[in-house]
Amino acid sequence: MRRVVFNQKGGVGKSSITCNLAAISASRGKRTLVVDLDPQGNSTHYLLGKPAAELKDTVADLLEQTVAFSVFNRRPDEFVHASSFDNLFVLPSSPELDFLERKLEAKHKIYKLREFLKKLSDSFDEIYIDTAPALNFYTRSALIAAQRCLIPFDCDDFSRQALYNILHEIRELQEDHNEELVVEGIIANQFQPRASLPRQLVRELMEEGLPVLPVRLSSSVKMKESHQSRQPLIHMAPKHALTRQYEDLYRVLHGESVELEPLAD
Repeated sequence: MRRVVFNQKGGVGKSSITCNLAAISASRGKRTLVVDLDPQGNSTHYLLGKPAAELKDTVADLLEQTVAFSVFNRRPDEFVHASSFDNLFVLPSSPELDFLERKLEAKHKIYKLREFLKKLSDSFDEIYIDTAPALNFYTRSALIAAQRCLIPFDCDDFSRQALYNILHEIRELQEDHNEELVVEGIIANQFQPRASLPRQLVRELMEEGLPVLPVRLSSSVKMKESHQSRQPLIHMAPKHALTRQYEDLYRVLHGESVELEPLAD
């Protein structure tokens, strides 16, 4: 399964969600790949412990092969890096993505990522794609390459307006480029259960019939500690409440039964 985590709004937790779901998948014995398409490289740094600028054989190098003349192109799996966690691998980002984007657009390479990830799907049980906070060439490529889309939602009114725009953009892309893509769900992230506004916004989205997932991820300093230590929560704090929420989210996405508390009034 190929999942993309996407939102045009920054600071909504795309990298955290991508990496922590992937880490849970890997901890269950599934060969799991994280594809980092954000030039900032947060997922790359989180899982590999190195800034993207220090790495060779990145997703930019893989994509550059499609616009540079070469008699022998390397296979996609040659650009995959093993993390220090069992079964968890990364196709890392690079700042070079910014410079390469125009070349890829000019050569109409929007479908190449899908081609590469389909080949990698033979080697991996699950693939998670992290994206930049923009609807650019790379996020469109990711949405074309993916089978499922997760949308992190920061519980405020600005995020709500942005959400409608995102769903419209995804609908157009589904019709024109990827009928296989399904919006798997909206994830209420950094949720504060004691505050009335987040509860109200989530309830209203559900009443509108939008696919809000039943697991809400709490706001916690533990996530920042996880970033600093370069350890996903399942490894750093396996018994923490936020870790359990991520595990519940993973179970919901995979059709497993989960006991969840109802949204309080």
